[in-house]
Amino acid sequence: MIAATEFFPVVRGAPPEGNRLMVALYRSKLFAALAAAFALVLTASSAAQAGAVGSTPVRTFEYSVGGMTVKIPTGCLFTHIVRGGGKRITYQNAGVDCAFVGALSSGFCNWRIDFTYADTNNKTYRTSRGRTHPECKIDPMRNNSPWTLPRYGKACAHLYVNGMRRVSQCHHITK
Repeated sequence: MIAATEFFPVVRGAPPEGNRLMVALYRSKLFAALAAAFALVLTASSAAQAGAVGSTPVRTFEYSVGGMTVKIPTGCLFTHIVRGGGKRITYQNAGVDCAFVGALSSGFCNWRIDFTYADTNNKTYRTSRGRTHPECKIDPMRNNSPWTLPRYGKACAHLYVNGMRRVSQCHHITK
């Protein structure tokens, strides 16, 4: 164990009040560290938790909106996050992040993000279709509600722009 004097050396000739102040400061820091550790122990879940994060590059493409051609350059990634345990999904999010030239584009118009779920035979049994957003956005994103899968398989997120699927990202959910 490290004694308090190693963190706060006692200076010879210092008034006794200074030493008491240093010890009090040390005790308050020690108490704060112990309280934080105790809080972490209390909030830790006993159930096994798992998570996955994956990103897929959005390929360059062009589409037409209102008679105008919009080009999506390189530099964008479609990221899909899944958290949970077993067949239970507690958090799911998907969205696009753009950098460099991609961040300078007008964005994605008439976009939506769908979440699909398939069994181990790759048969899709559920689709959570997102709302189509008519506005143009450089960083479209969507969260999905927590739920429990009826069977193991995979969870996927798909970005649609102007009605066409442009990119997908999937995670396998296994025992």
